[in-house]
Amino acid sequence: MPVTKIVVIGAGSASFGLNTLATIMRSQALRGSTVGLVDIDRRGLETMSSLGVRMNREWDAQITIESSTERADLLPGADFVILSIEAGPREALWRQDWEIPLRYGLRQPYAENGGPGGFAHAARNIPILLGVAQDMERLCPDAWLINFTNPVPRLCLAATRYTRAKTIGLCHQLYMAHFIAFAVLAERWGIQVPPGLGTHPDPKATYDMGKWIDLACEKVDLKAVGLNHFIWIVDIRDKASGEDLYPLFRQRYLTTRPDFEPLTRKMFEVFGLCPGPGDSHLCEYLSWGHDPQTKPWETYNLRLYNWVAGEQRRQERAQLAAAMAAGEQPIDGLRQVRSEGAVELIEAIAGNTNAYLPTVNVPNQGYIPNLPDGIIVEVPAVANGAGIHGLGLDPLPEPIAELCRREAALAGLVVDAAVTGSRELALQALLLDPMISDFDQAEGILNDYLEAYAEWLPQFHVSARVHQSPKCVGRSD
Repeated sequence: MPVTKIVVIGAGSASFGLNTLATIMRSQALRGSTVGLVDIDRRGLETMSSLGVRMNREWDAQITIESSTERADLLPGADFVILSIEAGPREALWRQDWEIPLRYGLRQPYAENGGPGGFAHAARNIPILLGVAQDMERLCPDAWLINFTNPVPRLCLAATRYTRAKTIGLCHQLYMAHFIAFAVLAERWGIQVPPGLGTHPDPKATYDMGKWIDLACEKVDLKAVGLNHFIWIVDIRDKASGEDLYPLFRQRYLTTRPDFEPLTRKMFEVFGLCPGPGDSHLCEYLSWGHDPQTKPWETYNLRLYNWVAGEQRRQERAQLAAAMAAGEQPIDGLRQVRSEGAVELIEAIAGNTNAYLPTVNVPNQGYIPNLPDGIIVEVPAVANGAGIHGLGLDPLPEPIAELCRREAALAGLVVDAAVTGSRELALQALLLDPMISDFDQAEGILNDYLEAYAEWLPQFHVSARVHQSPKCVGRSD
């Protein structure tokens, strides 16, 4: 395989950066390549650079490691740019994304990728992504931008709509679809799934969710399509025999598992296909999870993210990464970290291997026939030297397709608002969101967001507005 140059932006993260670096360094196909590490957090960047040097030495990876707090230093000559960043302090702003609408009577069920929180999250991160993509146009115009930053479809749409950067979005949420199918069918393989085990991200979890995901992927072959964090399972098969397991899955889930991912189960019952992301993400795109009278978050056990525990876990991961970089902790366990798909994608394109990718986020080109072309859809694909080729599937059932079309139209409006800094478009975007039910509510939320996030949303303030993506710095996640 030809050697390649990979630039990782957001590399100082003790979660994403650590896993990404480990999967690159252990790849036999990428031996001899160059890896550029970029982060505005100098301390985190130094930790990851030192850890990379240690991996390189102990694993004989033969990788050239470069690092800088300025992406323009490392982008020239890049073949692939991996992006995972956050504007501002992640947990603190996420919590505020949830608390501000609560002042106006709106209790969002999750507030990360959909709802008003999803608008604020996208509006903060889109300018950073566009800055990266525009730098790539100048410094490495043939490189691929591999985006992990949420909300993935909105950011990927911004890149494809407003720049020429070749962009693909990746996300590990398909693992949750595998787990849902496996958990319902586990008795088929003589396996007991502990009560209470589900897809909700819990920083304080005492169980090893990775173990169950690995087991699910070992037993189940699954296809899911739709929008990122809003995917629908269209095929389930026994990985060993190829047997179609969807009929058995349907029968068992709808008759014997009332408490397992109850919102997913209800949507499956009503719409005929099982959603794949798990309840915490599914609820972000629906109008049925926030009514203050019926309190559906209690009926469907829709839990909020534990922001305090998330920040504590981030700090613990940073301490562990620093200890490994200093040689105080072993690093052999990093050889087993689960890949999030970037390395396989890079190997396929650089090596022209025609590799199957179970899930990518790309502009629709008829892959889902009854969704509009150009929107960002999540589908399986094949990757080779000629690029990434989404695989066509059957149309989604029309009611499901309509739910997806609505979210895709909203995503486009959010992107245009975030790029232009138009308050008019931003208000329209909030009013089209399925969680908003009142003009005054939408206006109040928007005004409070723009005031609270002025540092990260300069494009919405008249004195700073220009007809291009605004400048903004990001913090790695």
